[in-house]
Amino acid sequence: MQIYICIIQLTVQVQLAIIFTKEGTHQFNIMAESLNWEATYALALALKAAHPLVRLEDVSLQMIYRWALELPGFEDDPALANDDILLAIYQDWFEEMI
Repeated sequence: MQIYICIIQLTVQVQLAIIFTKEGTHQFNIMAESLNWEATYALALALKAAHPLVRLEDVSLQMIYRWALELPGFEDDPALANDDILLAIYQDWFEEMI
């Protein structure tokens, strides 16, 4: 089986690896060096990749908080999160969806 890998640098902190097989299937895999609360756009991209089928209308700030902590490469103090940061992540995610 032939596999083609394309790595795209999205930000300093997040890379998106797209793996294509001969059959045309592909997988998205986020390889994060380090994610933190200040990198709202990088977090939004990582959450979008981790939860591709979620409807944003059903996502709460608490879900964003919990999912961000579960992301590989997330290395920040959970206590530093606040509603403004979580809302910025939500807005970045929303803008990526439109």
